[in-house]
Amino acid sequence: MPAGNISESSRRIAKNTVLLYFRMFVLMVVGLFTSRIVLQKLGVDDFGVYGAVGGVVAMFTVVTASLSNAIGRYMTFSLGKGDGERLRRVFSTSVTLQLILCAVILILTETVGRWYLHSVMVIPEGRMGAAGVVLQCSMLILMANLLSVPYNAAITAHEHFGAYAWISMVEAVLKLSVALALSLGRGDSLVLYAFLMLAVAVAVRFIYAIYSRRHFPESRGGLVFDRELLGEMSGFAGWNFLGSGTVLVNTQGINLLVNAFFGVGMNAARGVAAQVESMVKQFAVNIAVALNPQITKSYASGNRDYSYEIVCKGSKYYFMVLLVLALPFIFEAGLILDLWLDKVPPMAPLFTKLTLLCFLVDFTPNSLITIELANGKIRRYYLLTSALVILVFPLSWIMFVHGAPAWVPYVLFIVIYFLKAVLMLALVSRDTGLPVRMYLGKAVLPMVMVAVPTVAASYAVCAMMDTSIGRLLVLLVVETSVAAASAWFLALTPGEKAFVREKLRTFARR
Repeated sequence: MPAGNISESSRRIAKNTVLLYFRMFVLMVVGLFTSRIVLQKLGVDDFGVYGAVGGVVAMFTVVTASLSNAIGRYMTFSLGKGDGERLRRVFSTSVTLQLILCAVILILTETVGRWYLHSVMVIPEGRMGAAGVVLQCSMLILMANLLSVPYNAAITAHEHFGAYAWISMVEAVLKLSVALALSLGRGDSLVLYAFLMLAVAVAVRFIYAIYSRRHFPESRGGLVFDRELLGEMSGFAGWNFLGSGTVLVNTQGINLLVNAFFGVGMNAARGVAAQVESMVKQFAVNIAVALNPQITKSYASGNRDYSYEIVCKGSKYYFMVLLVLALPFIFEAGLILDLWLDKVPPMAPLFTKLTLLCFLVDFTPNSLITIELANGKIRRYYLLTSALVILVFPLSWIMFVHGAPAWVPYVLFIVIYFLKAVLMLALVSRDTGLPVRMYLGKAVLPMVMVAVPTVAASYAVCAMMDTSIGRLLVLLVVETSVAAASAWFLALTPGEKAFVREKLRTFARR
């Protein structure tokens, strides 16, 4: 790819990342207010009913996430190939695929879901009718979200992240409006909330559809049933589901084990750790959303060298961002949780530290998955990696039986997912041609060069000062400064430094 094109692609990635971070900040602030208001208006019992009953339908999202990944990959790949006709067929087939899935979810919800609600779930007396309404509305919300996926994927594939950010913020404002409207409505607040949330989902689905139809030709026209493409995309989603299924086992499955061996107290501690992970995860995910279309498009168009470059940059960027965000929690989890929560569950600080280490090991090689998906030959990849990581669950079970403490699954996760990263690199190199030496030199080595001085400086601060808010503030300044200096002098390429200087000059002139 010519240098000018590479520079333009880098600018697009940076611009998209900024837009997504702005979106994330707004969503985080609005979400905090929305959750607080909804909890106040519904009360603990009704809020719990909405979450528990909605969770019955949410279990199907493991399948929907796999299909979403498949749709996004095929649309971005076709766009990178410049094949407008195939792009149109992919979009149309995606809509058909989602309609089929909606029918399956309808059948499962009206049979298994209703049986589970009435026969297994513990619902407060007199609230079963409202819970039934929540079940139906949750099902329809999931369907509306499913039908939005092809349009959402089109926006992401075309890298219209400005529209993606604004639509997401409109959705957040609508949900906040729903929360405020609860105080004005009459009757059953839980039923009203369920119907209003359904209205928001339908409205957002139409916004995505209208925007896509106005800007992307492939989203216009009637449905085309392409049986061959439908089978291909379904097969791709099936192998992707294998990877998603192992994640479900290693999260929800481990939660069930911990509950069985240690009780709900340890589940509460894991829940706090999971909330911290979710907040940190958003920062890395935004980089991934901006980078992934470029990896897929460049690979599809034959610009393999550029796709390799972005893969290396992706892992490097993920690690540096996650390291800066995770270190304050790793060194000061107890203090931060005390400041955030009224009552911190026992073991929550330790679980938070271990959870962030797990996420650092798991997410850093994420760009390798993207280029493997772009390549499309994922059967062997998912068979081998899933067979390895699924070991976390049975090994945790065996060790619990023999008296191991509740933190053991985290340690197993770190070790096994590190081995998975090594296996991923070997498989991706074999399948896509990514040079192992290139990845080690341009991704792994810069990670080490940034991590060593940053961790050492953070440890020194904690060793020299007693636990206090003052030490936390000093730690934040020191670790951020050392990480930035290490990245500048040891990890960033001359081109990346030039880009940063250009942006700083532009900002200064403003």
